[in-house]
Amino acid sequence: MGKLPFEEIKRTILTRKQCRTDSKYGCDPCRRTVEKLISYGVVNINKPAGPTSHIVADHVKGILGVKKAGHSGTLDPGVTGVLPVALDRATRVTQVLLPAGKEYVGLMHLHRPVDVKKLKKVLREFIGKIEQLPPIRSAVRRKVRKRSIYYLEILEVEEQDVLFKVGCQAGTYIRKLCHDIGKKLNVGAHMAQLVRTKAGPFTDKNMIYLQDLKDALWYWENEKDETFIRKIIYPIEYAIGHISKVWINDFAVDTVCHGADLKIPGICKMHDDIKKDSIVAIMTLKDELVAFGKAALSSEEMFLAEKGIAVKAHKVFLEPGVYPAFKKE
Repeated sequence: MGKLPFEEIKRTILTRKQCRTDSKYGCDPCRRTVEKLISYGVVNINKPAGPTSHIVADHVKGILGVKKAGHSGTLDPGVTGVLPVALDRATRVTQVLLPAGKEYVGLMHLHRPVDVKKLKKVLREFIGKIEQLPPIRSAVRRKVRKRSIYYLEILEVEEQDVLFKVGCQAGTYIRKLCHDIGKKLNVGAHMAQLVRTKAGPFTDKNMIYLQDLKDALWYWENEKDETFIRKIIYPIEYAIGHISKVWINDFAVDTVCHGADLKIPGICKMHDDIKKDSIVAIMTLKDELVAFGKAALSSEEMFLAEKGIAVKAHKVFLEPGVYPAFKKE
């Protein structure tokens, strides 16, 4: 079965220097209070058919009583499945979920019968870079753009109905993909049904219904039972499983929290696949997300360098003051 690009990556951690973290500061993300999870977490909603993605995010906001809720990747009203919704201070994390890739299971109806061998051959031609003209009714400017299809597999064929699975770059229109496949087959085709099964690290295995969220909140508020709500609200760090990371010493955390770029002396360890100009996550040694930034150096250069800027921070998540303003001794 196919995998999204980030699922194929096998990362190794390079230790630049041995560092310790003080237990008095910060917190393991899994040990955050429920209140902090609600204001700084992500839920994976099984979007129902009918409402827009924005309406579903509004429902989540209303249920939990948070000020903001943002979703990652709009689904058409009739499409169901994985819809990660970030809560309150975590909403900006949706921007790094978008490039992680998506997976869908869809039902394509062919307008005339087609030989299965021919169907498989044509589908293989759509794997790789393709060009798409967004539909007339779309949220983006209508011009031809390139998108990547990572895998496209037939799951079942029954007469003129084709059940398929596709892994693709964010922004790929599956309805248009079905139309283009039908055109290539010279029979015509349309998308009859679609379910999103993956959005980055979030999958159909861990999605929940809105009612599940209501029930979990009720048990926490009325029975003081945290079990259910902790299972369905993920720390923000779960949403960045696909991003390469740099871990920093305690003394460097507060500086980055105030918007400063990360310099080489603050780095303890890093993933080995960082490329210059790629997006990386800056983490504490307790695995808390501090910020996102653009790598100024590759992993190898960070490992060998003695000074200079390693990551240009541009989105800070951890609040200043969580770690003290240490001075390097």
